[in-house]
Amino acid sequence: MVVCYYMSSALCLAALFRASTADPGRLPVDPHIPHSEREHWELCNKCNLMRPKRSHHCSRCGHCVRRMDHHCPWINNCVGEDNHWLFLQLCLYTQVLSLFTLVLDFCQYYYFQPLTGMDQEKFTTRHELALLRVSAFMGMVMFGGMASLFYTQMTGVLSDTTTIEKMAQFSNDACGSKRSWQWALAEVCGTRWKLLWLLPLRVRQPLHASHLFRTHVIWKPL
Repeated sequence: MVVCYYMSSALCLAALFRASTADPGRLPVDPHIPHSEREHWELCNKCNLMRPKRSHHCSRCGHCVRRMDHHCPWINNCVGEDNHWLFLQLCLYTQVLSLFTLVLDFCQYYYFQPLTGMDQEKFTTRHELALLRVSAFMGMVMFGGMASLFYTQMTGVLSDTTTIEKMAQFSNDACGSKRSWQWALAEVCGTRWKLLWLLPLRVRQPLHASHLFRTHVIWKPL
């Protein structure tokens, strides 16, 4: 149990670091736009640069991000096409870590139960019990908050709708919301290998399947 706790902690920290430092999908100043894909691009009215459709201009970062979901203050970075999978991993591993915390707190609490009345009056025992209650409370708060966030993120991924598009009452009919969950997660994570969906220490490669997802424009770097 303790080993699993430390493994979850390491994966959670790795996902946090990668999501905070990874490029969310910023657009260059002078992007190369193939002639056959120009109809999928539009002009940003804030930075006056061309961008693929479904991109959004982040007012905090000052640039456009491909398929931007939202700007997250907890990672101090935008959540976009290239780091959305890392944000999902961060939400998942935070839930797992919170569950392990609650289980360990539960076990530790029952370790303190058999203590005699004299032992319970000791300074260390009283303070350890207080910290145990605080840890359990924080674990429940974190698990509840991250579970709701993870649920909203997964519903957006499966319906092919970003948080910004939901707030703008974007039409789901134009987003190809009938995709299977395997294809939806494979596109976000950049691989069809399900085991790699859980590994934060790798490089995401976009899937070349634009014929299946008409709303997604394949990014071709310079």
